[in-house]
Amino acid sequence: MKYTISQVNQIIQGNFIRQSDPDFIIEHLLTDSRRLLFPATTLFFAIGGPRRTGNLYVGELYKRGVRNFVVETASPFLQEEMPQVNIIEVAIGIGALQLLAAHHRAQFNYPVIGITGSNGKTIVKEWLFQLLHTSFNIVRSPKSYNSQIGVPLSVWEMNESHTLAIFEAGISQPGEMEKLYEIIHPTIGIFTTLGEAHSAGFTGLQHKVDEKIKLFSTCDTVIFNEDDKVIEKAILSLKNKAEDTKKFFKTVTWSRVIRTNNLEGDLKIKKVVKDKGDSLLMGVYENRLISVRIHFQDEASIENAITCWCVLLFLKISDEIIEERMLLLQPLEMRLELIKGMNNCTVINDSYNADINSLVIALDFLEQQQQHTRRTVILSDILESGISSRKLYKQVAAILLQKKIDCLVGIGEEISERKDSFHAIPESLFFSSTEAFIKQFPFLHFHDETILLKGARLFGFEQISHLLEQKSHQTILEIDLNAIAHNLKIYQQALNPTVKIMAMVKAFSYGSGSFEIANLLQFQDVDYLAVAYTDEGVELRKAGITMPIMVMNSEEGSFNLLVQYQLEPELYSSGILEAFENYLEQTGSGIYPVHIKLDTGMHRLGFEPNEIPGLCAKLASSHVFKVQSVFSHLAGSDNPQHDTFTSHQLKLFIQGCNEIARELTYPFIKHIANTSAIHRHKELQLDMVRIGIGLYGVDADKEVAATLKNVSTLKTTISQIKKVSAGESIGYSRKGIAEADSMIATVRIGYADGYPRTLGNGMGKMWVRNSLAPVIGNICMDMTMLDISGIEAEEGDEVIVFGEMLPVQDIAQWARTIPYEILSGISQRVKRLYFEES
Repeated sequence: MKYTISQVNQIIQGNFIRQSDPDFIIEHLLTDSRRLLFPATTLFFAIGGPRRTGNLYVGELYKRGVRNFVVETASPFLQEEMPQVNIIEVAIGIGALQLLAAHHRAQFNYPVIGITGSNGKTIVKEWLFQLLHTSFNIVRSPKSYNSQIGVPLSVWEMNESHTLAIFEAGISQPGEMEKLYEIIHPTIGIFTTLGEAHSAGFTGLQHKVDEKIKLFSTCDTVIFNEDDKVIEKAILSLKNKAEDTKKFFKTVTWSRVIRTNNLEGDLKIKKVVKDKGDSLLMGVYENRLISVRIHFQDEASIENAITCWCVLLFLKISDEIIEERMLLLQPLEMRLELIKGMNNCTVINDSYNADINSLVIALDFLEQQQQHTRRTVILSDILESGISSRKLYKQVAAILLQKKIDCLVGIGEEISERKDSFHAIPESLFFSSTEAFIKQFPFLHFHDETILLKGARLFGFEQISHLLEQKSHQTILEIDLNAIAHNLKIYQQALNPTVKIMAMVKAFSYGSGSFEIANLLQFQDVDYLAVAYTDEGVELRKAGITMPIMVMNSEEGSFNLLVQYQLEPELYSSGILEAFENYLEQTGSGIYPVHIKLDTGMHRLGFEPNEIPGLCAKLASSHVFKVQSVFSHLAGSDNPQHDTFTSHQLKLFIQGCNEIARELTYPFIKHIANTSAIHRHKELQLDMVRIGIGLYGVDADKEVAATLKNVSTLKTTISQIKKVSAGESIGYSRKGIAEADSMIATVRIGYADGYPRTLGNGMGKMWVRNSLAPVIGNICMDMTMLDISGIEAEEGDEVIVFGEMLPVQDIAQWARTIPYEILSGISQRVKRLYFEES
C-alpha cells in the first residue's frame, strides 16, 4: 500500500509549510538520518530529543536526495534554498509517526499477534516465525523494535501479501502502552514471563502488569501462563471488563501446576523429562494427551517453548505437525559479533538469519566500522520473503549500492540465479552452496577488509566464520556495544541540552579496544575523543576516525605525528607550550587547535594559578594557537567527603578561565566534570563533560550504577580437571593445600592475561556452572587453578572471570585495587569480541 505526501498530511493532521508535489509517493519512513537507504521515496520524521532536534538533519538529508519531511517546528533551515521539497509541520513528531502507523495498521484484516512481558518477547516472536513461516506469510518486528518509535516502524512494513503479523511491545513507564496498542491493535495477545526488567517507572509488579495488558484491550484471544498469579489477576480483570461490554474474549492458558481436575481448554504440563540435551514436554489439552520434544533444557527456553506451543494449538495446527516443528526450534544468536579476522580483516558475524530488515541492521553496523576502506558482504539466499525473487534481489542490490559495498559473495541457488541484479556492485562472486564456497576459499584471498557474514541458519555460515577468524587461545573479553550506547545515553540524559561530551578512550578504551569503541562513539555523535598518547590517536586516525581527538600527554618527539594526523594536544606547562609553538612556527603549520590544562588541586599536570598571568600573555602574543578548550581535573568528585574541595577546584578553575578569556578574542570550551561529577555535581557541567569509566558500566554512585549496563565479560574455559587428595599441594611454591579430597579445575587465564596474582590463594573467585569457585594456589603466568568441589563441571566448560553475574567491581575489591586497573590491565593477547544485540 502506497501513500501520497498529501494523504500523509491528512492522516497525521499536519500543515504544509512547503509543498512542491502533493502526489509524491511515500514508501519508506526514516527517523535516523544515518540509516537512509531510498532517498527518493523516503519520508523523514524530524523527531525532537532532549539534546538534539531532528530538524538539524533536514539540510543534510535534502542534499542526499530526500524531498519529504515532517518537522516539529519551523526552523531557520526553512529559509535555505530547497526547491522541490515537501515539508509538513506537526506539534509532536513521534505522535505524527504513530498516527501514520496506526492508520496503516487499520488497512489490514489478517491476524496480528501482539507480544508483551518482561522477558522472552523477542525469543517467542522469532520462534513463532520459525514455527509458522511455512503456513503464513509473516511480517514481524525487526530486531527488538518494541519501543515508541520501533513499533510504528515495524507496523509500517505490513502489506497486502502478508497473512500474519507478529509485533512485540515494551514499555518503561505508565501511559506508553496505550499508544502502542493504538498502533498494533492485536487480535491475539501473548504475555511472556514477568520479571524485574524496566520496573523503575512502576510502583510494583501488579502496576507494571496492569499497564502492559492494555495492549490486549480489544484482543479476541490472550495466551498466558496462569501459574503467575499477578498476570492471571490482571488478565481476568480485563476479561471481565470485556464481557461487561458484550465482547467475546477468549483466554488460552498453560500451567505446570495441576490445581483442578478440569483440564478443558488449557494446556496442562504434566511432566518435563530432560535427557541428553533435550526436554520432552508432556501435557493435556482438550482432554487428550500430547507431547513435544525440544532441543533445550534451561527453564527460560522451556517456558518460551510452551508459550509457542499454546499458540500453535490455538491456531488448530495438528499435533503431528506441531511435534515435527517444535523439534526444529533453534537457538537464536541475537547479536552481531565483531571479531578480528585473518590477514588483517575484521569479521562481522551475523549468520543466524537472513531477511531484508536484519540485513539493513547489519549493514548499518558495518557502516560504523571505519578501520578498512574495503567492505565485503557474504550473503546467503533470503528465504520466505513473501515477494518475488526478481523484486527481492533487485531491492537487495539497491541496498548494497546505497551502503557502498565493494564486493558481494552470494551463496545459494536463488541468489546465484539472480546475479544479474548485482551488476552494479564493483565485484561479485556466486556459489551454489556453502560447501562450494569452502572448496574455493583458499583461492579467494580475503585481506585488509571488513567482511559481513549474513546467512540463513541452514546455510551453516559458522563454517565460514571459523575459516575467517584469527586463531587465538580460548580466553575472550566480550564487549557489549549496545551497553556502551545505553550507558552513554544515561549520562546524556543528565546533561543540559548544550553541553558537549568528550569520551575518554585512553588505555585501549579501558581495556575494551581502540577503534572498535571509537567507531561506536563517532556513530553516536560524541563531540570529542581523548587519548593518553599520540600513537593511540594515530591508530584511531588510521582506522578511519575523523572526529576531533585530544592527546593528553603530548611529547616533543611526536609533534610531527600530531600535526600529520590532525590531533589536538593538551598543553599543561610553559615548557611544552613553548616547544609546540616553536615547532608550529618552524614548520609553518599555521594556526593549530590546542587544549590548555589548569591545575586546580590535582597536582599532576597543568598550569598552577600563579602561572596563569604568564600563560595569558603567551597566548595573547602567539599567532599559532587556537585554544579549543581550557580544562582541569577533579581529584575527588565521587566522594562526598571531598565536596568542599571540589567546590574549591571549581572556583579556581572559573577564575583561571576568566583570566584567559579576557586575553583572547574568541570563545573556548570550558570543562572540568568527569564521570562522577556529571550526576553528583551538575553545576560543574559547564560547556563539556568528560565521560570515562562510566561508559563501561562503572560509577561510584550506586543509584547511577544501577541504571548502567555491564559492558565487559571476561571468559575462559576449563582445560583440565583433577581429583586431588586431602593434604596435597596445588601450584607453585606449594601455596595451595587441599583441606579435603577436592576437584581442581585448571582454567586458561593467568597473570600474563591480566588476572592479578593478588587474587591467588582464595582471594579471587570465578563463576563456574552458576556457582562461585575459589582460586586455589598461586596464579601462574598462563593458568589458574580453581577448587570446583561440589560443582558438576566438565572440561571445556565456560568460566566467567567477571561480567554480569560477577561484577568487575568485586574483582577489584578482592584484588585491593580499582576497576580501572582490572579493565585496563587485560592483556592484548586476550581476544576481544565485540557484539551488538540484533
